[in-house]
Amino acid sequence: MKKKTQSVIDIYLAWPIVIIAILLLGDIVLWLTEPRGALILLPFILIATAFALLLYFTRQSKLQGALQAYAIGACEVHTTIFDEMPTPYCMVDERGNVLWANRSFREIAGNRPDARNILQMFPNIHKEMLEEDDVILEIHSDYQDRKYLVDLMRTAVTTEDGSAPSLYAPDQKTIAVYLRDETEETVLRTQLNQEHIVIGLVYIDNYDEVREQIEEVRRSLLTALIDRKISHYISSVNGLIYKLEKDKYVFILKEQYFDRMLQDRFSILEEVKNVNIGNEMAVTLSIGIGYGADSYQKNYEYAHTSIDMALGRGGDQAVVKSNENLTYFGGKTQTQEKATRVKARVKAQAFQELLETRDRVLVMGHANSDVDCLGASAGVYRMVTELGKRCYIVENTVTAPILPLKERFLQSADYPEDMFITGAQALQMVDNSTVLVVVDCNRPSIIDEPDLLRACKTIVVFDHHRQSSETIQGAVLSYCEPYASSACEMIAEMMQYIADGIKVKGPEADAMYGGIVIDSQEFTVQTGVRTFEAAAYLRRCGADITRIRKIFRENFKDYQAKAAAISSAEIYRDAYAFSTIEPKGLESPTVVCAQAANELLNIRGIKASIVLTLYNDIIYVSARSIDEMNVQVLMEKLGGGGHRTIAGAQLREGSLPEAIATIKQAIDEMIKEGEAS
Repeated sequence: MKKKTQSVIDIYLAWPIVIIAILLLGDIVLWLTEPRGALILLPFILIATAFALLLYFTRQSKLQGALQAYAIGACEVHTTIFDEMPTPYCMVDERGNVLWANRSFREIAGNRPDARNILQMFPNIHKEMLEEDDVILEIHSDYQDRKYLVDLMRTAVTTEDGSAPSLYAPDQKTIAVYLRDETEETVLRTQLNQEHIVIGLVYIDNYDEVREQIEEVRRSLLTALIDRKISHYISSVNGLIYKLEKDKYVFILKEQYFDRMLQDRFSILEEVKNVNIGNEMAVTLSIGIGYGADSYQKNYEYAHTSIDMALGRGGDQAVVKSNENLTYFGGKTQTQEKATRVKARVKAQAFQELLETRDRVLVMGHANSDVDCLGASAGVYRMVTELGKRCYIVENTVTAPILPLKERFLQSADYPEDMFITGAQALQMVDNSTVLVVVDCNRPSIIDEPDLLRACKTIVVFDHHRQSSETIQGAVLSYCEPYASSACEMIAEMMQYIADGIKVKGPEADAMYGGIVIDSQEFTVQTGVRTFEAAAYLRRCGADITRIRKIFRENFKDYQAKAAAISSAEIYRDAYAFSTIEPKGLESPTVVCAQAANELLNIRGIKASIVLTLYNDIIYVSARSIDEMNVQVLMEKLGGGGHRTIAGAQLREGSLPEAIATIKQAIDEMIKEGEAS
């Protein structure tokens, strides 16, 4: 026979009987020593025994009834409290069906059919969320034009001893759902955000150059027209603008009006180009904007960072920086070359002064060094050596295109055997007297030896690429000019202002001249007057054009691979050429990739060419254009960068077809946003 389980009431009512039994045992012991005292105590024990038995057998059912009545009343009170509480509350099953809801929830739901299931009421709540154990989920959602914060808490329906009641399955769970109306809070938060201040800077990129093209009597009119257009544009968004200098402005406006500028994608960039009173060169602006910070000072710092980025990318664009990201607008105009060499002279003298207190210089470029990188490194080597300092060029890998040029240094008695060192060797040389010079690169992620950036305290950067959101931080001297055709052009200009001028040796002149030829695609891309002046300087220093042409001749397999890529090219949207290079059997597939992209631009109607190759488990992308598309913006969407007409990227995940699909999607986005056609 199954033993009946005692209730809590049975146990509590049995305790007096147990105590009486203990007293009776004590009375027996007392009888053995003091019979008279035991007889006196015995009646009291008997009376207590009778009272305890009476309580146990006659009052138990009444006590249970009273407790049950209290429990029922308490349950009704709790039910009433839940039903009357102002917070909307309901219980749902694992399929989202509403099992019970209080009055506040029913008022929100009404009699609408979708209110019977929480998943239908709030589409962004999924069934998987209802299956989460031991967590409270907070989900922001909308229902009937109101915004709610929905709390989900999964609970098991069990009895006191942990077993499931008979009405429920043993593993059945219910979910408690709380709603908090945050409509007013959201509106107030939005209104507060719209009151935040946006700070911007506007610089005229080519103010002096444009003024020099017109008569002196009309220059004030040009300035007035530019001022009027800029002031009208800022006033149209309820902003306040102040002119800092002849070609610099600062403005402030509320964030709620800033959206207008974003929607028209800073139309002032195009409007100001229409200012023409006889000037052949169009006026271009650079705009830097900062917002989203906790203070006005921080927003102003963001604006300065943005304007520096816009200028570093070549101007004619707007850069917007918040505490989360950087956004670029414009940049469609070819960068205008500065006629003056003042900046080159200033940077050269600053570099010379910096080296006066240092003993050793390490020169490093990007990974997979090219001719421009090698030439610029050789140029810096010559400047440092002429100043009486020890210089080393850091290279971890030697690519096929630079090998013939590098061998000239290695085979010449004019250069030490340790002119070229590895990154590991360079790290052992670093001390407080070491200067690291980074050439042809301003992105930490693609430099040849990243550990050197962290090891060296004094860093100098010489680069000609447009800056991206990823730049080398903490450089004591930075000279980045996107107008230049190559890093070799910049170094050649600086050489002429070091000491009393430097006599460049033959191998160095060849390497630097070759860097200009390659990066300018034989003086056809990103080429200005100063490019030819730098080339002329190197020719006077002994650069041999015939020898350079022989070095750059292609081998037969590379030529075949390039021809195959051109013949199998796919034309997307009747204007964008896509192709791939098979790396098998090629010494430098990435170089062939770039050459094929250049050749595809010769096809009539092609606005941009994109050629890809999978080499050493990395997808290399080369993008080229003439003047109809900014391929730098396109490659930045893939994490790369470069120039407006020459850019590239490296993808470490995915396949070639996936990469091509991603690039096509990026082109579609640019066309939709008006950045391409």
